[in-house]
Order: sequence, then C-alpha cells, then structure tokens
Amino acid sequence: MLGRLLDFFEKLGIGNRKQGTVENNSRKQYQKTSLGRGLFLSIRHLLVVLVFCLGTWTVSSPAHAAVNQYVRRYLDVAEPVPIAVDGKGQTKLFDGEDLSVGIKLFSQNCQMCHVGGTNLIDPTVSLSLERLAQATPPRDNLNGLVAFMRQPMTYDGTEDSFSCREVPESWLSQEQIEKLAAFVIRAAQKGPAWGTEDLF
Repeated sequence: MLGRLLDFFEKLGIGNRKQGTVENNSRKQYQKTSLGRGLFLSIRHLLVVLVFCLGTWTVSSPAHAAVNQYVRRYLDVAEPVPIAVDGKGQTKLFDGEDLSVGIKLFSQNCQMCHVGGTNLIDPTVSLSLERLAQATPPRDNLNGLVAFMRQPMTYDGTEDSFSCREVPESWLSQEQIEKLAAFVIRAAQKGPAWGTEDLF
C-alpha cells in the first residue's frame, strides 16, 4: 500500500512537470517551481512514510496489547490498580495488560493445581484473600506471595513445602513473577468464586 502511495505521488510530480511548456524567458521561474514541487513532494513522501511507521509502531507496540477478557470483565481493571507490596501500606500499580500477563503465567504454571483459586492438593488452603492473609508469613501481598513462590513453605511457615514447585528466577523473572502474584491477589480481591473452598 505504501508503495502505491509513493508511486501515486511520484506520478503526480512527473505529470505536473510535463504538463507545462517552458518558454525561454521563464526557464528560471520553471526551475524554481520544479524545485519547489520536488521539495513539496519529498516532504509529502516523508510524511507518508512517517505516518505509516508511526501507525505500525503504535498498533504493534505492547502498550496496545489486548487485555484478557477475564481480567477486563471480572477484575475491574479499567485503570491501573494498586496491589499491596507488603503489610506496611506500600503499593505498586498494575494495569490490565500486566494482569493479562499474570493470568497467562498462572494458566501455564499454576492452574493445574489451583484452578479457580482452589487448592487441589490441600482443599482447606485455597488462594482466597482470607486464606492468603492467614498464612505465615502472610501471602496477601506481592513480597509475601513472591517469597512463597521462590521458596514454598507450609501454610504455617514452619518447613519447606513440596506440594508447590519452587520458581527460580531462571524460570520466571522478577517482573513476571510479580505480575503472576498481582493477578492472584487481584483475583482473590475481585474474582467471582475465586478460592471458594466448596467449589466442588
């Protein structure tokens, strides 16, 4: 399409030069006019290319990536939402795209045992906000949940847990694991029936 636009402008420029007759006494005026048309067409070419490139960049940039339907519909993320970083009131903002990455990571890595926020290994310990908060240490914030995923501990925090896989940074980066944790926390806050222990 860009090639056709450039061809059109090129033909337009060539057509304009061939249409007029050049008299000897107006050769300088014609040369100035031709130079002006050439510059004008060059600027038009540049603008067409610039608009095309900007359009392509904005459409394909991550800022315009699709937000997951579950995140959009149930987690109420029209604007970035604050997720607790620790139990001291510090928060971090996550938008719909961040939580969409989180739900994708959850689906790939956690959903087998934690479908809908339940816990198939130990059904009494779901991923509900209440249960996350009652864990030792609490897992209802980014630092607590990320620490658990990096080194899983039993619910009371007394020993290593082997029911959940350890997630090293070689598997998920800090940014990825925070988006995963943010999704779990936001789903626990807003997701309908998330972490319901009597789901089955």
